Amino acid sequence: MKSKNADVMANGNMPRHIAIIMDGNGRWATKRFLPRFAGHAKGVKTVNKVVEACVNRGVEFLTLFAFSSENWRRPQEEVSLLMQLFRKVLVGEIRKMGENNIRLKVIGDLSRFDKDLQDLVRLAESETAANTGLTLTICANYGGRWDVVNACNQLIADGVKAGDVTEELLSSKLSMAYGPEPDMLIRTGGESRVSNFLLWQLAYSEFYFTETFWPDFGAEALDEAIASFHKRERRFGKTSEQVRNVS
Repeated sequence: MKSKNADVMANGNMPRHIAIIMDGNGRWATKRFLPRFAGHAKGVKTVNKVVEACVNRGVEFLTLFAFSSENWRRPQEEVSLLMQLFRKVLVGEIRKMGENNIRLKVIGDLSRFDKDLQDLVRLAESETAANTGLTLTICANYGGRWDVVNACNQLIADGVKAGDVTEELLSSKLSMAYGPEPDMLIRTGGESRVSNFLLWQLAYSEFYFTETFWPDFGAEALDEAIASFHKRERRFGKTSEQVRNVS
């Protein structure tokens, strides 16, 4: 029997950039009568599986929404445990990223994090900067509105006048100016909203929502999402006839 993975790999229309809102860790744990943090820990293992799957499928950019600027509103104990988990992952995964030619980028307002965590982020980015394979972006204390406002402030600081601001100039100051806009957004956990994630960059992304909680998401689920992407017709304002007639 031909596998779903074989179908996905055979189709040349592979999304270059996949963005994921990793939702449902806490609910996954609650459903199993476990503390919420157990769901977050299991979610890290899912990250490793999905990163490996993206590398194997030739995806160039993977962007994960790990901690939003709104997540500070969660119970202090949960936030502290999440920060500890972030530290552990950064320390433990740098070597593996080097072995797998993965470049790590972390975007968001890192000024709110403890200095040691900021230093770990800079070290991880520096250690993987020369890698040429998958670019893995972790969005931490990130918000789409913050991103746009931050870009505007940078333009002002550069002396750009109001009438001279263009989409291209603004895009060049966004946190992800180093990569293409996402071809596809995946959100797990049964919610159907973007939750202040990459608001500018998702303008023409294909959306895929699944009931699956993030800890249960894996390579097969990723292939299902990519298979859905293959069925989409990306027109970017053109008609279907125009898209089909492009040679």
